[in-house]
Amino acid sequence: MTRLGVHGLVLLIVLTAVAGCSVNPVTGERQLSLIPESQERSMGAEQYVPTQQMQGGKFYLDPELTLYVSEVGQKLASVSDRPDLPYEFVVLNSSVPNAWALPAGKIAINRGLLVQFEDEAQLASVLGHEIVHAAARHSVQRMQQGMILSAGVAGLGLALSDNEFAGMIMGGAAVGSQIALARYSQSNELESDHYGIRYMAKAGYDPLAAVELQEIFLKLSEGQQSSFIDGLFASHPPSRQRVEENRQAAQQLGVGGYRGRDEYQKKIAYLKRIQPAYDAQSEAIKLQKDGKTQQAIAKINEAIKIEPDEAAFYALRGRLYKAEGDDRKAQADYDKAVSLYPEMFSYRLQRGLNAFDLNRWDQARADLIEANRTVPTSIAFLRLGDIAVQQNRRDEAIQYYATAAKSEGAIAQEAQRKLVALTQG
Repeated sequence: MTRLGVHGLVLLIVLTAVAGCSVNPVTGERQLSLIPESQERSMGAEQYVPTQQMQGGKFYLDPELTLYVSEVGQKLASVSDRPDLPYEFVVLNSSVPNAWALPAGKIAINRGLLVQFEDEAQLASVLGHEIVHAAARHSVQRMQQGMILSAGVAGLGLALSDNEFAGMIMGGAAVGSQIALARYSQSNELESDHYGIRYMAKAGYDPLAAVELQEIFLKLSEGQQSSFIDGLFASHPPSRQRVEENRQAAQQLGVGGYRGRDEYQKKIAYLKRIQPAYDAQSEAIKLQKDGKTQQAIAKINEAIKIEPDEAAFYALRGRLYKAEGDDRKAQADYDKAVSLYPEMFSYRLQRGLNAFDLNRWDQARADLIEANRTVPTSIAFLRLGDIAVQQNRRDEAIQYYATAAKSEGAIAQEAQRKLVALTQG
């Protein structure tokens, strides 16, 4: 290459880098920006519901709790460096202690983490931290790093615990969970701690709560508490450095402010009251994994007795009856789960697959199509292809098999075989 050519290439690289740079709205530092804000907003909006559903769905039993969490979150968002983002806050029905943020301020916190807090200030500490992740575009930065390294976000992995359909998710529905559950860098975590404490203080909360919370998390991580390792610590690793930097930040801001213990305890009283039901559910899942189906059924029955309006309990019992070969009892439980939480993709998917096994083609087709509207899965596309064959809709079957064949593993192989047989037979 000529000297002029080399200089031209360098100039092109520099111009491209400059064009792709922007100012971090929180820190004021320049950073690489390959994803515009308009795309950031659309990504957050598109992935919010699918990501919720991949991690337990909404905790619909106590809408007042979600409203309360949202009010606290909006109070913090209003004093953030990007108050104009379309912030949303939701409580998820998961025992895993975790919280996460998608691009453009789409934030979730699990009920399993809420029961660990003592007061509203500690809740504000976690929400403020997640707001910084969104405001500073940390999720977008992680996506860009994945794009640079692997031309996509697949390298981030899909660390979903206790989700039997995790490996079957297709298309964009997997992206949100990859973003939400991927590990943050130490610099991102320290940045979110630092500015999150500032947001707390601006909103009138005692910044010391952030120090207390990090001390609790560090102790739990040192004790290797598995639930936290699977949840919060997987994406938000604690450290002694974070504790000390939070302490210094709190001292600079001045200790004192609203704690809200009585209000917080009142708001989570119902959740604490029914916690034994979720403990029984966790035990039932463990028994199921150990192959002790009958004991698992007995344990989930205990959970249903405590809280008979929890759809997740019936869905689990349906899976247990299915494992026992009792498709009709399974169908009754899936019907109950869908009636209690009709928007949840996994309940529709489970009921549709069970109806397929019972040769109830119309019901199976309706449920599988509805499940795919929210979270598309390879197994749903495969069975929709089978139903189309049964109902003599050849062209439709080809489309479904072709879609399922784009996945991986045994389902893709089965779809490919059936597609070949249908097109070459």
